[in-house]
Amino acid sequence: MPPELTHAEELIQKQDYAAAEPLLRKVVESDPANYIAWFDLGFAENGLGKVDESIAAYRKSVAAKADVFESNLNLGLQLAKTNQPDAEQFLRAATQLKPTDHTAEGQERAWLSLAEVLDKSKPEDALAAYRQAAILQPKDAEPHVAAGLLLEKQGKPSDAIEEYKQALSLDPSSDALTGLANLYMRGRQFPEAEEYLRKVVAAHPDQAAAHVELGRVLAAEVKNDAAITELEAGAKEAPADLDVQRDLAEVSVAAGKNEQAESIYRALIAARPSDAGLHRSLGQSLLRQKKSKDAQEEFLTSVRLKPDFGEAYGDLAFAAGENQDYPLVIKALDARAKLLPEIPITYFFRASAYDHLKDFKKAAANYHLFLQTAGGKYSDQEWQARHRLITIEPKK
Repeated sequence: MPPELTHAEELIQKQDYAAAEPLLRKVVESDPANYIAWFDLGFAENGLGKVDESIAAYRKSVAAKADVFESNLNLGLQLAKTNQPDAEQFLRAATQLKPTDHTAEGQERAWLSLAEVLDKSKPEDALAAYRQAAILQPKDAEPHVAAGLLLEKQGKPSDAIEEYKQALSLDPSSDALTGLANLYMRGRQFPEAEEYLRKVVAAHPDQAAAHVELGRVLAAEVKNDAAITELEAGAKEAPADLDVQRDLAEVSVAAGKNEQAESIYRALIAARPSDAGLHRSLGQSLLRQKKSKDAQEEFLTSVRLKPDFGEAYGDLAFAAGENQDYPLVIKALDARAKLLPEIPITYFFRASAYDHLKDFKKAAANYHLFLQTAGGKYSDQEWQARHRLITIEPKK
């Protein structure tokens, strides 16, 4: 071995790639068939961030001696990194060659790398490669996790679950926990999702996403207090994530904690003042606290920001009714009617507003529309409508 090559390899061991590079170039200039020098040069160039030069050197190494595992593997990895189509060729070659040492580990890496390259273009070949990697290293969870992810993308949740469960049997803290939790959530199998998310949280207590997803699952199970605890933990780990705060506010509403929800919504509005949905949500929270005047202002802001927000017009009509602002009730309901179909209760609110304004003709018309559509679902309002019609309609 040339002394320059020996010295260069010593420098590579110390990660002094800049010093090794000129020595290796000197060797390959004098001996272009030295596949070891070309390999070392490719390694050094990669360490220096010179990807194209690294690929060129590895190609020279493989050209000089085609049956070396490490040269084919590293060339394939570099080509995969830059999305070059011949990555598959060299990674496949590596799977058929024997590493210099750590044979099973090296071959598994080759199969895993090949599978990653084939993942999108040849998914069935990729699955076969993952399974070959699992045979080589039967105690490694990684091939099963990777296969599970691929099966998820193929729309095969049952097969993916089996792969994830195999991974968990090998490594109880593997990423398969998250994979299983996600699959169960998408399948709306909330008890199973909760089970695995609790394991994720236990394994990664500082992972905001795990707390948040667990909180969302608990909310779907109507375990609101537990959901709030998890969402608060997620918010603590990711204080800048406003979507988590929004989830926390919604669950607080569901739990009847409207003051807490109001506080969160006000903080969110300070960060997103033009979000019409947030103003509507704050208004609803205020209504539940009997703060109808403040609620009305939030609904007005909501429809100013989003003039086609039909649902917010309905909320505005209700708040205006609570505040005895009957002209605004009618105006809000008429705006809603241009955006959304009428429903029985909108006829009733409009009738009641006209009734208070002593426009008995329009009130009667809307009471009749309400009774025609109510279908016995609004017993109190139906009783009221019938009795008001007796009073306000002219006797025949």
